[in-house]
Amino acid sequence: MAFRRRNKSYPFFSQEFLIQNHADIVFSLVIFILIGLMFEATAKTAILFIQPQYNVTTLSPEGEVTFYHYGWKDCATILFYFFIAIILHAVVQEYLLDKVNRRLHLSKSKNTKFNESGQLCVFHLVSSVWSFYILITEGYLLHPSSLWENYPHVHLRFQVKFFYLTQLAYWLHALPELYFQKVRKEEISRQLQYICLYLLHISAAYLLNMSRVGLVLLFLQYVSELGFHIARLFYFTDENHQKMFDMWAVSFVFTRMVTLTLMFLAVGFGLGRAENQGLDLEMGNFNTVLIRMTVLLLVCLTQSWLLWKFIRFQLRRWREFRHEQAVRKKAATKQALRPAKRDSLGHHENGVLKAENGASPRTKKLKSP
Repeated sequence: MAFRRRNKSYPFFSQEFLIQNHADIVFSLVIFILIGLMFEATAKTAILFIQPQYNVTTLSPEGEVTFYHYGWKDCATILFYFFIAIILHAVVQEYLLDKVNRRLHLSKSKNTKFNESGQLCVFHLVSSVWSFYILITEGYLLHPSSLWENYPHVHLRFQVKFFYLTQLAYWLHALPELYFQKVRKEEISRQLQYICLYLLHISAAYLLNMSRVGLVLLFLQYVSELGFHIARLFYFTDENHQKMFDMWAVSFVFTRMVTLTLMFLAVGFGLGRAENQGLDLEMGNFNTVLIRMTVLLLVCLTQSWLLWKFIRFQLRRWREFRHEQAVRKKAATKQALRPAKRDSLGHHENGVLKAENGASPRTKKLKSP
């Protein structure tokens, strides 16, 4: 199964060979793990990579319900879906984005940003729909108080735990993709910033048993980011598409306001008034003043940093717009002056140019070739 067109062969274990064939190498590892399910001796080990672990079955009015909690074996599951994310990344790049790039003929810098927005559009679309489905089925949107009631939320349903594991796997896979995609040095620092922020916030929500609040915040963030990357894709296809950035700006500010309001409501007031105050690692309770303040401070600093970047982005757009208007005005004034200069030289009579005094101008002698 080849994901890349091979115009040139490279020696084994070389840097170019690894970059060109990384998806095929990872695909062979995934097949190797799946083959382990076929044998009884290796099936128990292979299942650690594929299926979420630490399941607990409890009785409820609906019958037997299976819940999950986290543990160190989740690292094996994250590793497997880390490989799956690399394969899907190569599929989207080869069969979708590369074909569009050949038609657009973008520059190298725009090509890098186009590929980044294309990959993130697919991911944000899938994740936003998936998280919204979980919020509806779990009833978190209809009952907002469930976001902090009965804390700690140690036991998770399968879809909630699987969502968090795949989110961690995706953002971890984005780190080696910076190397595989040959991202420019100027872009690496910017992409590392948001990748590390996603990993930090998702890990904190998962490990501190704040998965319900984390789900809502991820849904809001992914919808906002989806609008931005769609607007940027349309901008690369046609630079006249600027109105979508204005629509995204409104959703961005709304997302920041809702995020801060929800965090203060759930963590600051909801968990602050809960009865089970204190640190209990065995029960998974992290409801202490220090941890709550740290979480709130982390979210506030992140939202402030995002707002600062947003303001700089809008100011840069405004300066570019003013510069374009000034250039257009200069071009319009030059075009208006050209016919006036031509008219001042004289007028035509019977196909002959006459000067202002009525005499015909002297004809210039043509140089011989």
